[in-house]
Amino acid sequence: MKNMGEAVNIKRLAQELNISIATVSKALNDSYEISLKTKNRVWNLAKELNYTPNPAASNLRSNKTKTIAVVIPCVANNFFSLSIMGIEEIARQYGYHVLIYQTHENIEAEKAFTNSLLNGRVDGILTSVSSSEYNSEYYANLVKKIPLVFFDRVYEDLDAVKVTTDDYEIAFEATEHLIECGCTKIAYLFGLENLPAGKARFAGYCDALKAHGIAVSEQLIVKYQDNEEFNLQQIKELLGKYKPDALFSSIEEFIIPAYCACREMGLQIPNEVKILSFSNLSTAKLLSPSLTTISQPAFEIGREAAKCLFKILNNKQLDDEQNIILKSVLTKRESTGC
Repeated sequence: MKNMGEAVNIKRLAQELNISIATVSKALNDSYEISLKTKNRVWNLAKELNYTPNPAASNLRSNKTKTIAVVIPCVANNFFSLSIMGIEEIARQYGYHVLIYQTHENIEAEKAFTNSLLNGRVDGILTSVSSSEYNSEYYANLVKKIPLVFFDRVYEDLDAVKVTTDDYEIAFEATEHLIECGCTKIAYLFGLENLPAGKARFAGYCDALKAHGIAVSEQLIVKYQDNEEFNLQQIKELLGKYKPDALFSSIEEFIIPAYCACREMGLQIPNEVKILSFSNLSTAKLLSPSLTTISQPAFEIGREAAKCLFKILNNKQLDDEQNIILKSVLTKRESTGC
Protein backbone atom coordinates (compact mmCIF):
# COMPACT_ATOMS: atom_id res chain seq x y z
CA MET A 1 0.00 0.00 0.00
CA LYS A 2 1.53 3.34 -1.08
CA ASN A 3 1.69 6.03 1.61
CA MET A 4 0.42 9.07 -0.30
CA GLY A 5 1.40 11.44 2.51
CA GLU A 6 5.08 10.57 2.26
CA ALA A 7 7.34 12.90 0.28
CA VAL A 8 7.94 11.69 -3.26
CA ASN A 9 11.65 11.64 -3.99
CA ILE A 10 14.11 9.31 -5.69
CA LYS A 11 14.53 7.29 -2.49
CA ARG A 12 10.75 6.73 -2.28
CA LEU A 13 10.58 5.61 -5.93
CA ALA A 14 13.47 3.19 -5.33
CA GLN A 15 11.73 1.69 -2.29
CA GLU A 16 8.42 1.28 -4.12
CA LEU A 17 10.09 -0.45 -7.07
CA ASN A 18 12.62 -2.40 -4.96
CA ILE A 19 15.56 -1.14 -7.02
CA SER A 20 18.57 1.03 -6.16
CA ILE A 21 18.48 4.82 -5.92
CA ALA A 22 21.23 4.98 -8.58
CA THR A 23 19.08 2.96 -11.01
CA VAL A 24 16.10 5.26 -10.48
CA SER A 25 18.27 8.34 -11.01
CA LYS A 26 19.74 6.95 -14.23
CA ALA A 27 16.29 5.90 -15.49
CA LEU A 28 14.84 9.36 -14.87
CA ASN A 29 17.76 10.83 -16.84
CA ASP A 30 17.15 8.36 -19.69
CA SER A 31 20.57 6.74 -19.29
CA TYR A 32 21.61 4.19 -21.93
CA GLU A 33 22.73 1.92 -19.06
CA ILE A 34 19.13 1.22 -18.02
CA SER A 35 16.77 -1.06 -19.95
CA LEU A 36 13.61 0.35 -21.50
CA LYS A 37 11.51 -1.96 -19.31
CA THR A 38 13.02 -0.53 -16.12
CA LYS A 39 12.78 3.03 -17.43
CA ASN A 40 9.07 2.56 -18.12
CA ARG A 41 8.51 1.20 -14.60
CA VAL A 42 10.25 4.22 -13.10
CA TRP A 43 8.55 6.75 -15.38
CA ASN A 44 5.09 5.28 -14.81
CA LEU A 45 5.44 5.33 -11.02
CA ALA A 46 6.92 8.83 -11.08
CA LYS A 47 3.90 10.01 -13.05
CA GLU A 48 1.46 8.17 -10.76
CA LEU A 49 2.97 9.74 -7.63
CA ASN A 50 3.39 13.20 -9.24
CA TYR A 51 7.14 13.09 -8.69
CA THR A 52 9.01 16.28 -9.58
CA PRO A 53 12.82 16.46 -9.50
CA ASN A 54 14.61 18.65 -6.99
CA PRO A 55 16.57 21.09 -9.19
CA ALA A 56 18.65 22.40 -6.28
CA ALA A 57 19.92 18.92 -5.42
CA SER A 58 20.58 18.13 -9.06
CA ASN A 59 22.48 21.38 -9.52
CA LEU A 60 24.62 20.70 -6.46
CA ARG A 61 25.59 17.31 -7.85
CA SER A 62 26.48 18.74 -11.24
CA ASN A 63 28.10 21.90 -9.82
CA LYS A 64 25.92 23.96 -12.15
CA THR A 65 23.37 26.67 -11.35
CA LYS A 66 21.23 25.89 -14.44
CA THR A 67 20.93 29.66 -14.81
CA ILE A 68 22.30 32.14 -17.35
CA ALA A 69 22.28 35.92 -17.24
CA VAL A 70 21.32 38.35 -20.00
CA VAL A 71 22.78 41.85 -19.56
CA ILE A 72 21.20 44.39 -21.91
CA PRO A 73 20.65 48.16 -22.09
CA CYS A 74 16.83 48.10 -21.95
CA VAL A 75 14.04 45.51 -22.01
CA ALA A 76 11.53 48.02 -23.41
CA ASN A 77 13.50 48.30 -26.67
CA ASN A 78 11.74 46.14 -29.28
CA PHE A 79 14.98 44.61 -30.51
CA PHE A 80 15.99 43.41 -27.05
CA SER A 81 12.55 42.12 -26.09
CA LEU A 82 12.59 39.93 -29.22
CA SER A 83 16.17 38.83 -28.55
CA ILE A 84 15.20 37.75 -25.04
CA MET A 85 12.40 35.62 -26.47
CA GLY A 86 14.93 33.84 -28.69
CA ILE A 87 17.32 33.33 -25.78
CA GLU A 88 14.56 31.97 -23.53
CA GLU A 89 13.45 29.48 -26.19
CA ILE A 90 16.91 27.89 -26.30
CA ALA A 91 17.39 28.11 -22.51
CA ARG A 92 14.16 26.17 -21.95
CA GLN A 93 15.41 23.38 -24.20
CA TYR A 94 18.39 22.98 -21.87
CA GLY A 95 16.33 23.29 -18.69
CA TYR A 96 17.90 26.63 -17.78
CA HIS A 97 16.50 29.74 -16.10
CA VAL A 98 17.26 33.23 -17.44
CA LEU A 99 18.09 36.25 -15.27
CA ILE A 100 17.74 39.62 -17.01
CA TYR A 101 19.68 42.73 -16.03
CA GLN A 102 19.07 46.20 -17.50
CA THR A 103 22.00 48.64 -17.58
CA HIS A 104 20.03 51.64 -18.95
CA GLU A 105 23.20 52.52 -20.91
CA ASN A 106 25.09 53.03 -17.62
CA ILE A 107 28.61 51.62 -17.82
CA GLU A 108 29.05 51.47 -14.04
CA ALA A 109 25.80 49.53 -13.60
CA GLU A 110 26.92 47.18 -16.37
CA LYS A 111 30.21 46.48 -14.57
CA ALA A 112 28.49 46.07 -11.20
CA PHE A 113 26.00 43.53 -12.63
CA THR A 114 28.62 41.44 -14.39
CA ASN A 115 31.00 41.51 -11.40
CA SER A 116 28.20 40.26 -9.14
CA LEU A 117 27.68 37.28 -11.47
CA LEU A 118 31.24 35.99 -11.04
CA ASN A 119 30.49 34.42 -7.64
CA GLY A 120 28.87 31.33 -9.13
CA ARG A 121 25.36 32.75 -9.41
CA VAL A 122 25.16 31.86 -13.12
CA ASP A 123 26.91 29.47 -15.51
CA GLY A 124 27.35 32.01 -18.30
CA ILE A 125 26.45 35.47 -19.60
CA LEU A 126 24.92 36.84 -22.80
CA THR A 127 25.46 40.57 -23.17
CA SER A 128 24.80 43.51 -25.45
CA VAL A 129 27.04 46.27 -24.19
CA SER A 130 26.23 49.83 -23.15
CA SER A 131 26.73 52.58 -25.71
CA SER A 132 27.70 55.27 -23.18
CA GLU A 133 31.45 54.66 -23.52
CA TYR A 134 33.97 52.19 -24.90
CA ASN A 135 34.78 49.53 -22.30
CA SER A 136 36.77 46.89 -24.18
CA GLU A 137 39.53 46.47 -21.58
CA TYR A 138 37.06 45.49 -18.86
CA TYR A 139 35.48 42.81 -21.06
CA ALA A 140 38.87 41.52 -22.16
CA ASN A 141 39.40 40.47 -18.53
CA LEU A 142 35.82 39.30 -18.00
CA VAL A 143 35.86 36.77 -20.87
CA LYS A 144 38.73 34.97 -19.10
CA LYS A 145 36.62 34.46 -15.97
CA ILE A 146 33.21 33.23 -17.19
CA PRO A 147 31.64 31.86 -20.41
CA LEU A 148 30.46 34.96 -22.27
CA VAL A 149 28.81 35.59 -25.64
CA PHE A 150 28.20 39.05 -27.11
CA PHE A 151 25.22 39.86 -29.32
CA ASP A 152 24.30 42.92 -31.42
CA ARG A 153 26.45 45.43 -29.53
CA VAL A 154 29.93 43.95 -29.35
CA TYR A 155 33.63 44.77 -29.06
CA GLU A 156 35.33 43.61 -32.24
CA ASP A 157 38.85 43.29 -30.82
CA LEU A 158 37.96 40.68 -28.16
CA ASP A 159 38.65 36.97 -28.47
CA ALA A 160 35.03 35.99 -27.85
CA VAL A 161 31.97 34.73 -29.70
CA LYS A 162 29.96 37.56 -31.26
CA VAL A 163 26.56 37.46 -32.96
CA THR A 164 25.78 40.58 -35.02
CA THR A 165 24.09 41.79 -38.20
CA ASP A 166 25.34 43.20 -41.50
CA ASP A 167 25.14 46.82 -40.31
CA TYR A 168 27.46 48.29 -42.95
CA GLU A 169 25.88 46.53 -45.93
CA ILE A 170 22.27 47.25 -44.95
CA ALA A 171 23.03 50.92 -44.19
CA PHE A 172 24.66 51.22 -47.62
CA GLU A 173 21.60 49.61 -49.23
CA ALA A 174 19.18 51.86 -47.33
CA THR A 175 21.09 55.01 -48.31
CA GLU A 176 21.05 53.92 -51.96
CA HIS A 177 17.28 53.41 -51.66
CA LEU A 178 16.88 57.06 -50.58
CA ILE A 179 19.12 58.20 -53.46
CA GLU A 180 17.03 56.14 -55.91
CA CYS A 181 13.97 57.92 -54.53
CA GLY A 182 15.53 61.21 -55.64
CA CYS A 183 17.15 62.33 -52.39
CA THR A 184 20.43 64.26 -52.58
CA LYS A 185 20.53 65.88 -49.14
CA ILE A 186 20.22 62.97 -46.71
CA ALA A 187 20.59 63.80 -43.01
CA TYR A 188 21.89 61.16 -40.62
CA LEU A 189 20.52 60.70 -37.11
CA PHE A 190 23.52 59.13 -35.39
CA GLY A 191 23.18 56.67 -32.48
CA LEU A 192 25.57 54.12 -30.94
CA GLU A 193 28.53 56.24 -32.07
CA ASN A 194 30.91 54.64 -29.54
CA LEU A 195 30.20 51.09 -30.68
CA PRO A 196 31.19 49.07 -33.78
CA ALA A 197 27.52 48.69 -34.82
CA GLY A 198 26.97 52.46 -34.84
CA LYS A 199 30.26 53.10 -36.65
CA ALA A 200 29.48 50.44 -39.28
CA ARG A 201 26.05 51.95 -39.98
CA PHE A 202 27.53 55.42 -40.35
CA ALA A 203 30.29 54.11 -42.63
CA GLY A 204 27.67 52.43 -44.86
CA TYR A 205 25.77 55.72 -45.12
CA CYS A 206 28.92 57.72 -45.93
CA ASP A 207 30.23 55.25 -48.50
CA ALA A 208 26.89 55.07 -50.31
CA LEU A 209 26.81 58.85 -50.61
CA LYS A 210 30.37 58.93 -51.94
CA ALA A 211 29.61 56.11 -54.41
CA HIS A 212 26.94 58.36 -55.92
CA GLY A 213 29.05 61.52 -55.92
CA ILE A 214 27.33 63.12 -52.92
CA ALA A 215 29.51 64.78 -50.29
CA VAL A 216 29.08 63.91 -46.61
CA SER A 217 28.09 67.05 -44.70
CA GLU A 218 28.71 67.48 -40.97
CA GLN A 219 25.79 69.91 -40.92
CA LEU A 220 23.42 67.04 -41.77
CA ILE A 221 24.50 64.82 -38.86
CA VAL A 222 22.57 64.85 -35.57
CA LYS A 223 23.98 62.87 -32.63
CA TYR A 224 21.67 61.09 -30.21
CA GLN A 225 21.20 62.30 -26.65
CA ASP A 226 19.29 60.44 -23.94
CA ASN A 227 16.62 63.14 -23.93
CA GLU A 228 13.67 62.91 -26.34
CA GLU A 229 12.81 66.61 -26.13
CA PHE A 230 16.42 67.60 -26.87
CA ASN A 231 16.48 65.23 -29.86
CA LEU A 232 13.22 66.75 -31.11
CA GLN A 233 14.70 70.26 -30.96
CA GLN A 234 17.87 69.09 -32.74
CA ILE A 235 15.85 67.63 -35.60
CA LYS A 236 13.63 70.72 -35.87
CA GLU A 237 16.74 72.91 -36.08
CA LEU A 238 18.21 70.60 -38.72
CA LEU A 239 15.03 70.70 -40.82
CA GLY A 240 14.62 74.46 -40.48
CA LYS A 241 18.22 75.49 -41.06
CA TYR A 242 19.60 72.95 -43.55
CA LYS A 243 16.42 71.59 -45.19
CA PRO A 244 17.40 67.95 -45.85
CA ASP A 245 15.14 65.95 -48.16
CA ALA A 246 15.55 62.75 -46.11
CA LEU A 247 16.26 61.58 -42.57
CA PHE A 248 18.13 58.30 -42.08
CA SER A 249 17.79 57.24 -38.43
CA SER A 250 20.35 54.74 -37.18
CA ILE A 251 18.30 53.83 -34.06
CA GLU A 252 14.56 53.63 -33.45
CA GLU A 253 14.72 56.14 -30.55
CA PHE A 254 14.84 58.89 -33.20
CA ILE A 255 11.58 57.84 -34.91
CA ILE A 256 9.02 59.65 -32.74
CA PRO A 257 11.07 62.89 -32.53
CA ALA A 258 11.52 62.81 -36.33
CA TYR A 259 7.79 62.37 -37.03
CA CYS A 260 6.89 65.01 -34.41
CA ALA A 261 9.40 67.49 -35.85
CA CYS A 262 7.94 67.13 -39.35
CA ARG A 263 4.39 67.52 -38.05
CA GLU A 264 5.20 70.58 -35.93
CA MET A 265 6.98 72.24 -38.86
CA GLY A 266 4.21 71.38 -41.33
CA LEU A 267 6.47 69.19 -43.49
CA GLN A 268 4.78 66.38 -45.40
CA ILE A 269 6.28 62.88 -45.27
CA PRO A 270 7.38 61.69 -47.88
CA ASN A 271 6.69 64.55 -50.29
CA GLU A 272 8.97 67.05 -48.56
CA VAL A 273 11.02 64.81 -46.27
CA LYS A 274 11.52 61.07 -46.53
CA ILE A 275 12.22 59.04 -43.37
CA LEU A 276 13.90 55.67 -42.94
CA SER A 277 15.06 54.00 -39.73
CA PHE A 278 16.64 50.98 -38.14
CA SER A 279 13.73 49.57 -36.16
CA ASN A 280 12.05 46.39 -34.99
CA LEU A 281 8.84 48.21 -34.09
CA SER A 282 5.86 46.03 -34.96
CA THR A 283 3.81 49.25 -35.23
CA ALA A 284 6.04 50.76 -37.95
CA LYS A 285 3.48 49.84 -40.61
CA LEU A 286 0.74 51.58 -38.59
CA LEU A 287 2.48 54.97 -38.43
CA SER A 288 1.10 57.66 -40.71
CA PRO A 289 2.68 57.41 -43.17
CA SER A 290 3.95 53.85 -42.62
CA LEU A 291 7.67 53.78 -41.87
CA THR A 292 10.34 52.29 -44.10
CA THR A 293 12.50 50.20 -41.79
CA ILE A 294 15.69 48.23 -41.49
CA SER A 295 14.69 45.35 -39.23
CA GLN A 296 17.27 43.13 -37.59
CA PRO A 297 16.52 39.43 -37.03
CA ALA A 298 16.37 40.03 -33.27
CA PHE A 299 14.73 36.72 -32.33
CA GLU A 300 17.28 34.76 -34.38
CA ILE A 301 20.15 36.76 -32.91
CA GLY A 302 18.99 35.78 -29.43
CA ARG A 303 18.64 32.13 -30.45
CA GLU A 304 22.08 31.98 -32.09
CA ALA A 305 23.79 33.70 -29.17
CA ALA A 306 22.16 31.28 -26.71
CA LYS A 307 23.10 28.27 -28.85
CA CYS A 308 26.72 29.41 -28.82
CA LEU A 309 26.72 29.87 -25.04
CA PHE A 310 25.28 26.40 -24.43
CA LYS A 311 27.87 24.87 -26.75
CA ILE A 312 30.54 26.48 -24.58
CA LEU A 313 28.84 25.34 -21.36
CA ASN A 314 28.56 21.78 -22.64
CA ASN A 315 32.14 21.72 -23.91
CA LYS A 316 31.01 21.21 -27.47
CA GLN A 317 33.01 22.34 -30.47
CA LEU A 318 32.06 25.78 -31.75
CA ASP A 319 32.22 26.44 -35.46
CA ASP A 320 35.53 27.86 -36.62
CA GLU A 321 33.88 31.24 -37.18
CA GLN A 322 33.48 33.10 -33.88
CA ASN A 323 31.77 36.05 -35.57
CA ILE A 324 28.25 35.09 -36.65
CA ILE A 325 26.66 37.71 -38.92
CA LEU A 326 22.95 37.58 -39.73
CA LYS A 327 21.21 39.61 -42.42
CA SER A 328 18.90 42.54 -41.72
CA VAL A 329 15.96 43.39 -44.00
CA LEU A 330 15.03 46.70 -45.65
CA THR A 331 11.23 46.98 -45.82
CA LYS A 332 10.09 49.82 -48.09
CA ARG A 333 6.91 51.61 -47.02
CA GLU A 334 5.18 54.97 -47.49
CA SER A 335 7.66 57.15 -45.60
CA THR A 336 10.18 56.94 -48.46
CA GLY A 337 7.50 57.23 -51.14
CA CYS A 338 8.85 54.87 -53.80
